[in-house]
Amino acid sequence: MSVDRNLQVVVLMGGWSAERPVSLMSGKGVADALRERGFTRVTELDMERDVASRLAELQPDVVFNALHGTPGEDGTVQGLMDLMGIRYTHSGCTTSAIAIDKELTKAVLVPHGIRMPAGTMVDSESLYAADPIARPYVLKPINEGSSVGVAIVTEGGNIGNPIGRETPGPWRHFDRLLAEPFVRGKELTVAVLGDEPLCVTELKPHNGFYDFEAKYTDGVTEHVCPAHIPADIADAMMTMAADAHRLLGCKGASRSDFRWDDERGGGGIFLLEVNTQPGMTPLSLVPEQARQRGISYGELVERLIEEAVR
Repeated sequence: MSVDRNLQVVVLMGGWSAERPVSLMSGKGVADALRERGFTRVTELDMERDVASRLAELQPDVVFNALHGTPGEDGTVQGLMDLMGIRYTHSGCTTSAIAIDKELTKAVLVPHGIRMPAGTMVDSESLYAADPIARPYVLKPINEGSSVGVAIVTEGGNIGNPIGRETPGPWRHFDRLLAEPFVRGKELTVAVLGDEPLCVTELKPHNGFYDFEAKYTDGVTEHVCPAHIPADIADAMMTMAADAHRLLGCKGASRSDFRWDDERGGGGIFLLEVNTQPGMTPLSLVPEQARQRGISYGELVERLIEEAVR
């Protein structure tokens, strides 16, 4: 179908999560692309607490949801728009609420054979007494995206053993954290558009690991797209990403993040999380993989609008 260029499109962006700056960049890129493609009624809305009344005033035909993190990615805003009868891009309320929660995501995906690292929830206070699992391990908030608050606890790190109470880290900001065994090897990601996996990208940070800064600071991480990995590994990863997208009920675009322990072959592929609101900034991975498949940024944005309208 062709999309009516006179649709009233609201690009919802900003908000108050830790990922606000990224969302503003995503939203600006989306709004500019829509205008360049001839959409005549595009409004950028920086979400504040009065979002319901603002949406009621604007009366959009469709909302492009460019929010990242909570509350834009956790089902809260999706539920609000469902109640208001507003169509929007990306995943719905239930899918968003499940996918933002790493434990709930495992509960859905692991029984279907999708390999994810075993994890255990821990009280942050307990980390000052003893490690919850053997080092090296990863600590992460249960419901944040973009590697916000992620820490890798190693044997030779400078955080102490056990972790020092005054040491900077997510244990000082979150009461409970998810502890997972650290998977050595390569950091990889697969975007799914509609129901189709696009390709595999390897992420090679120049220092440390692929954290929030590495994701959104130009020149800090090298993107190898497509990744230089065996074809059977790439195929297995793309199938796993497509299955996760389907099983969770994702719509629009999603992005699945992986670690691959290349010493273990196909048995070393571990899905870490599924992002239902992947970034749309100049450094973002979904637009990059779309370009690899011959889909321009503007076409990608329009396809997401088209699916939401349909």
